[in-house]
Amino acid sequence: MDDGSKTLEQSIEMLKMAVAAGTTDLVCTPHANSNYTFDPAVIHDRLRELEAGIAGAVKLYAGCDFHLSYDNIQDAITHPRKYTINGNCYLLVEFSDLMIFRNTGEIFGRLQEAGMIPIITHPERNALLQLRLEEITQWVEEGALLQVTGQSLTGDFGRKAAEFARTLLDRRLVHFIASDGHDLQHRPPKMDEAHAWLVKNYDERLASLLCVENPRATLSGDRVHLPGEDEYPKPKKWYQVWR
Repeated sequence: MDDGSKTLEQSIEMLKMAVAAGTTDLVCTPHANSNYTFDPAVIHDRLRELEAGIAGAVKLYAGCDFHLSYDNIQDAITHPRKYTINGNCYLLVEFSDLMIFRNTGEIFGRLQEAGMIPIITHPERNALLQLRLEEITQWVEEGALLQVTGQSLTGDFGRKAAEFARTLLDRRLVHFIASDGHDLQHRPPKMDEAHAWLVKNYDERLASLLCVENPRATLSGDRVHLPGEDEYPKPKKWYQVWR
């Protein structure tokens, strides 16, 4: 659709890779920003092409990487199911690398009043958000959710992203782990390594919550489980991990 796969054939190969790594359901998330026009009709047609090419090996759903521009916000409030995951209530929000609005909390409030629940995507990879841990915490307390990229956990996006992802996990602020797949090599649509990392460094319960249960809830529009003390374990110490 935009900055990911460039051909139908590559998309099909990416889906096969995702299936081989254990993925059963996948949300396709083209952008709505100043560079790319979000067109639901075109997205629908492309999804049908992909479904025909994979013969039911994985279930596909539409979503959007939504940018907080004035026009986007107004359109989403007017059409609250246009940009959301599978036409339900969860909205993936991608922040600019150049600027964070001072009234972001207010914007999230307006989206929530219109029936959408913002999911902040890959905050650990955004240099501006890395400096705003307390603001992120406040947004989550006010109802926003957080999604971290699996490759950030395994160090593929660098030390700072890995460290901030760990900080967010330890603060019990993360609700989803996603592949953010873009291609077959550098940003593959694989979740198995991130799942294994969570099991190794936390436990099976958290891995299931962030990789299976909460993502499934976004597809149906059900309530996402908010991690608490009992469900969100303390990280294992290095000697517990490696012994």
